[in-house]
Amino acid sequence: MTTEERLYKLEGIVEGVMATLPDRVSSLEHRMDLLRQEVREEMARLEAKIEGLRQEVKAEIADLRQEMVGLRQEVKAEITDLRQEMTGLRQEVKAEIADLRQEMTGLRQEVKAEIADLRQVMAGLRQEVKAEINTALNRLMLYFTALAAGLALLTLLR
Repeated sequence: MTTEERLYKLEGIVEGVMATLPDRVSSLEHRMDLLRQEVREEMARLEAKIEGLRQEVKAEIADLRQEMVGLRQEVKAEITDLRQEMTGLRQEVKAEIADLRQEMTGLRQEVKAEIADLRQVMAGLRQEVKAEINTALNRLMLYFTALAAGLALLTLLR
């Protein structure tokens, strides 16, 4: 085949393509319009779905906030109750400590009184022991005196 024949053949092909091209272009344009329409519809559907989800999320957030408010109030009430209970326990402990201090003061006084009594008893016993020692010494002196008198008599009688 010659170059010219090839050229004619190519011109024929180009003319054939050019003849079918407008139909194909308009078909493509029509399909693109349909696809655009579908995309718009899909976007509208997705936007509606997103808006619905937004509303659900907002409602859920509002519910959670309400729940949080309720929980905060419960926690505050529990804290208040615990503080009151702690205050009551503090007062009980203080009262118990005061009672123990009074009891200890009473025990100290009893111990002091017992020690004073023991000192008096010891002083009395000292006095008794001294009296007993004095009595024993006096008797011993009498015995020695009697012994001396007896020895003196024996010495005289001899």
